[in-house]
Amino acid sequence: MRFARTAALVGVALLWWAFGPVVLLLAGASLYFRRVRAWLRPTRRVLAGWVGAVAVLAGIAYVVPDGWVRIAPGAGVLVTPSYVGRPAIVTADQVSAPLGESPRVTTRSYGAGDCERIGFDSHGRLVTTCGGTLRLVDPDSLRQLATKDLAADCPLVFDVVGDRALVAVDDEILGVATADAQGDPDLTTAATVDLPDVGCLTGLGADGHDRVWFSAADGRVGLVEGTKVRTLDLDDTVDRPLAIADDAVYVAGVHALHKVIAARGKPVLAWSAPYDGGERGSAPVVLPSGLVAVADDRDPRLQVVLHRGDTGDVACRVELFDDDESATDGGMVAAGDGLLVLNQHGYGGTLSTALGRTTTGGIAAVDQRCDVIWESGLDAPSGAPAVSTEAGLAYVYTKRHSWLGANAWYLTAVDLDTGRAVWARRTGLGLLRDNHGGVVTLGPNGSVYVPVLGGFVRVRDRS
Repeated sequence: MRFARTAALVGVALLWWAFGPVVLLLAGASLYFRRVRAWLRPTRRVLAGWVGAVAVLAGIAYVVPDGWVRIAPGAGVLVTPSYVGRPAIVTADQVSAPLGESPRVTTRSYGAGDCERIGFDSHGRLVTTCGGTLRLVDPDSLRQLATKDLAADCPLVFDVVGDRALVAVDDEILGVATADAQGDPDLTTAATVDLPDVGCLTGLGADGHDRVWFSAADGRVGLVEGTKVRTLDLDDTVDRPLAIADDAVYVAGVHALHKVIAARGKPVLAWSAPYDGGERGSAPVVLPSGLVAVADDRDPRLQVVLHRGDTGDVACRVELFDDDESATDGGMVAAGDGLLVLNQHGYGGTLSTALGRTTTGGIAAVDQRCDVIWESGLDAPSGAPAVSTEAGLAYVYTKRHSWLGANAWYLTAVDLDTGRAVWARRTGLGLLRDNHGGVVTLGPNGSVYVPVLGGFVRVRDRS
């Protein structure tokens, strides 16, 4: 047969797509036999054809603009379920969140980027930073609407207020309009504020009084009103984002948790609560009760510590998960009056979940008295979940273990009261679907968005 070798290779590719990387392992093992090696040895013409095909595909991937094609598919589509569970039943009249009614997945490729957070302007458009570029993305098609290249030595830090993106670019903060006078998509710098020499920023945001706050790695906290910038040195080192409340900001330094307030246009230290060991595993989380939570990665177990917002005193603390197998890296969020904490122990990058592997895993719900309401064994290797209290669900980006090496990623809806996985929708297969620290975000249109290594994923109920 003239094209027998090509047919065999195509067959292996189809089996790989259907059953996962184990097919490549078996195909590689077959090369142990000399007859197979001799039969598969390609001619120069065949080899040139395959090299040319790969070059053409690579060229197309390079030329096609970001956001115009789907993220490349992975292997194992027939050995991993596309949907498990049943739609959630809620009593609220209108819920702006997916309930699992035949959820649809939309993906768009943006290369192998480092998009981790998503914000929304007043028109519901996605605002994000990836690879030194500020991007404005359509919420339905996920296609790119506008871009602004921002050359910076430090990682970009941003926040979105109305139709304005606040972006920290080294020694200045840019106010970038996301819409023109007619409301059409646009990214134009409307204001610039020069910063003192504070190094790289770790957090940036606006409070309810239209004041802009920032935190820097060298331990300074800044307050911007108009063009005036005033800073406060916390005598600490900061590597986590700040948390902005109605009357203050909270900063988790390396040595202490700090509360900073504004007084006569200046940042003033209200209190500092030194730690008694451990390492901060999350930004501060402010609860409706006024308590402020921090995650404490210590030996032998992860602790969640709640501080009083008025004095900084420790209200309570609780240990979570198993000894020597617990840690979190930004995986703690508020859920009503309590907290959700993801156990991200064992995740050190994409190789940690390659070939069907999972990490230690675990999710815990903690109330404001530091009582553990429930624990789940779901594995959410990185990032942070989104919470819809009206739906009673948390949306977690999870990974399923596969002995066949299939890397299947899911958006899983978890019941906030019981920790039960209500439904899960496969968002894709392969390393490019790893969120790699990307934060799950609930959009104003009721869709859930996840930034992943290959671009963006959107999940919404079928309308």
